Amino acid sequence: MNYYIYIMSNSSNTIIYIGFTNDLVRRVYEHKNELVDGFSKKFHTHKLVHFEIYSTAYDAIAREKQLKKWTREKKNSLIEKDNPEWIDLWDRINNFEKL
Repeated sequence: MNYYIYIMSNSSNTIIYIGFTNDLVRRVYEHKNELVDGFSKKFHTHKLVHFEIYSTAYDAIAREKQLKKWTREKKNSLIEKDNPEWIDLWDRINNFEKL
């Protein structure tokens, strides 16, 4: 089983949300469709802009905690390293999960 940390953003890239899950497609779908009350629903963070895959929940949770402590500038740099245009990676993970 894989575990994931992910970063969601709003349409103007001014707000980000960092999360952890064992089912990335399901969790991003929930964010996109505002199925769970909370921060993401309130601030409309519907765009997946970064994700990482881990083989253990322990490692993924440790990384999530690390990222949450980073400055916004450092988080932006992480996102822009692989996704400089902040495009929505939804289609990529939807195809990725089905392989």
